[in-house]
Amino acid sequence: MRIGLLEAVRQQLAESGTEPTPAGVAAALRAQERLLGDTQVLGTAEELRCELVGTGPLEPLLADPSVTDVLVSAPDRVWVDRGQGLEPSGVSFPDADAVRRLAQRLAAVAGRRLDDARPWVDARLPDGTRMHAVLPPVAVGSTCLSLRVVRPRAFTLTELRRAGTVPPGGGRVLRALVDNRVSYLVSGGTGTGKTTLLATLLGLVGHRERIVLAEDSAELRPEHPHAVRLEARPPNQEGAGRVTLRDLVRQALRMRPDRLVVGEVRGAEVADLLAALNTGHEGGCGTVHANTAADVPARLEALGATAGLDRAALHSQLAAGLSAVVHLVRAPDGSRRVAQIHVLERGPDGLVTTVPALTWSPAGFVEERGRQRLYALIGGPPW
Repeated sequence: MRIGLLEAVRQQLAESGTEPTPAGVAAALRAQERLLGDTQVLGTAEELRCELVGTGPLEPLLADPSVTDVLVSAPDRVWVDRGQGLEPSGVSFPDADAVRRLAQRLAAVAGRRLDDARPWVDARLPDGTRMHAVLPPVAVGSTCLSLRVVRPRAFTLTELRRAGTVPPGGGRVLRALVDNRVSYLVSGGTGTGKTTLLATLLGLVGHRERIVLAEDSAELRPEHPHAVRLEARPPNQEGAGRVTLRDLVRQALRMRPDRLVVGEVRGAEVADLLAALNTGHEGGCGTVHANTAADVPARLEALGATAGLDRAALHSQLAAGLSAVVHLVRAPDGSRRVAQIHVLERGPDGLVTTVPALTWSPAGFVEERGRQRLYALIGGPPW
């Protein structure tokens, strides 16, 4: 009956040309001549409005400021991450078709196609939420929908300290990296908080400097008055119009950036980023997926190969252009933290390795053998 009511309200709105506002949906609902009291009308109208223009049963979860991810694996299996790992949400859909309809509607809102001919989509919704969906039969049993919430503002260093992401005193080190225009990468696995930390650090950049961001999907929202955001674009249905991250990095270099930022280094754009860091663009930064900080050179080497950079050339540019790696991990309890800060060192064979300079502990960073190199970059110990 609910599906029939939804379709009836949808048709009523379409025929009358009424916007799906709360009042408009309530009027369309009353026009169905159902025996509903005022309280029932208001509740049902809001539920139907969420189905029509919102995210349906997921609306309360996405409105929760503590929620970072909402994952739908089946109509009765909806998981949520509030920063302490995944947990059942208690929310469910009426059936598998309801999940499919929501995924397809969200894809349409993002200007993407999601159907049997193109059974998956990766897109950004108008409010910044990152969505990914896969339809059956590629997703076995039910449509899989993943939503990653982008905060309307970046965290402050104080907030990250309170959350345990940054240890006591660690904020001074991170601020010193930014103030001294050290070129760095934030590394870590999926969901470790790389984008969150990078947005916080970009907020520390002097307000007289111009930041140009190049991202595959626009997720960085630093609290900064002069941040220019560029976003890649997939090809249209005819296969034309694609704008790659490498295209954006090249354009960003022509926009007089004081800080060039690549939201996530994931392909051939690594060559352009390293070239920029070697030609006067100090203080550039970005994120990269890596299991450990020590794996970052090998990861960049693999990415450089996609741009035609041989091993020797990649390591030469890496040694001259990049200075530090800030590595994040996710603990078994779901919390995220800055595990280590590494500096880069070039060996006699010409290859670059990373050397631990500081390691996280509950009481503050613990100094490691690379500390003197780090202190030389940031103008001395910050404590």
